[in-house]
Amino acid sequence: MAIRFIAPLAGASLLVLAQAASAQDHSHHPAPQTQPPVPAPTTSFDPHADHDMSRMQAQPATMDHSGHTMTSPLGPWPMSRDASGTSWQPDAGRHGGVHWSDGDWTFMGHALLNLTYTGQNGPRGDDQTFVSGMIMGAARRDFADGSTLNLRLMASPDPFMGRSGYPLLLAAGETADGINPLVDRQHPHELIMEASASYSRRLSDSDSVFAYIGYPGEPAFGPPAFMHRMSAMDGPEAPITHHWLDSTHIVFGVTTLGWAHDSFKLEASAFKGREPDQDRFDFDAPRLDSWAVRGSWNPSQEWSLQVSYADVSAPEQLEPDEDETKWSASAIHARNIGTDGWWSSTLAWGRKTNDHGESKDAWLAETAFSPDHRWTVFGRAERIQTDELVPGIGGGHGPLYTVAKVSVGVIHDWQLAENVRFGVGAQYSLNRVPDPLEPIYGGDPDGGTIFLRLKIE
Repeated sequence: MAIRFIAPLAGASLLVLAQAASAQDHSHHPAPQTQPPVPAPTTSFDPHADHDMSRMQAQPATMDHSGHTMTSPLGPWPMSRDASGTSWQPDAGRHGGVHWSDGDWTFMGHALLNLTYTGQNGPRGDDQTFVSGMIMGAARRDFADGSTLNLRLMASPDPFMGRSGYPLLLAAGETADGINPLVDRQHPHELIMEASASYSRRLSDSDSVFAYIGYPGEPAFGPPAFMHRMSAMDGPEAPITHHWLDSTHIVFGVTTLGWAHDSFKLEASAFKGREPDQDRFDFDAPRLDSWAVRGSWNPSQEWSLQVSYADVSAPEQLEPDEDETKWSASAIHARNIGTDGWWSSTLAWGRKTNDHGESKDAWLAETAFSPDHRWTVFGRAERIQTDELVPGIGGGHGPLYTVAKVSVGVIHDWQLAENVRFGVGAQYSLNRVPDPLEPIYGGDPDGGTIFLRLKIE
């Protein structure tokens, strides 16, 4: 049922995006923001004033129909600050999307699809060709009292790669068959990655409150999910720190309440702690058995900081009696380079602690540099403490090891049409394991990846 529903939806979304993308000639990237945006008024708010809305037309990603900076659907800050879920990135970040309007509604569409071949070396490596990415759409309605309703739907082709996902050495988490854990592989994401609604009310020019619900959705924990982080989104594979920092970006049941004042935001979520099961095409039963709280601060247009905490109930399907607490802290920097270029970097730390008081830490440093709309160079360094690479006696978790990974890559894009780009990229990775693991990994194994990318934004 889900496949029959989403296949025509995804195809129609891509068609609408392509049509909207060619409807009007404008620059792919918005101009760098040199002045703080002017907050939208809190009364008599009419985003469509003095504009003919009788036909849809594409708009620059951060401009409204009158040529002014678009504000977030959650509050009086620029839309470029919004990332995945309700998380923040720097105001100087890029907000990809084709925008158009019809009547009282404003719409946004975005697509990023990768065709990837990866070869991971060593006895535990493998090679595979697969498709990954996302297709996203949003519908927004602004009201005269300064409140905003925003609906968002995001789908992914990941489930079609198979339940066991793709080779990713040193990664672990979730399961492909409901019996055995996935090790040295990255699990596929759900067919429906997000179906959410938010409602915000502006209290003043600098204050707003908002509510967010998702089924599935993303609670208030961690930095933006890796496929939405500027420093990570050009890479073809997930970070091995995923289950420390942002694995909660798809949970089947989440509610978030938040308050924002100028550059500070405080929010709390109730959500389902269990990560999705091995059936990536269905909807798991919702449950609000876990909670999280996050504080975010953007001290300038180029920086975004967050710290968050979560109490998670039984996140792993194969360990239904094992709860955990999680901490996360991150700093994201983004700046504009010349007319079209940008540079973004992320530093992040995460900690998972189980019921027995055993903690495992993860560190991540990643960066991406794009001097213009043609080239992007990216890199990532990670270090994790994990006990999931080798099973323990009688099954379950084994000894705790510290492992690391470094990746570098590049992608070249060609502009096919307004807002439509095609890219060819490659990445090389080197993994570092301690001496006890070298026999089963064949030393410090490496791997290579090549990929083709279609991007509509």
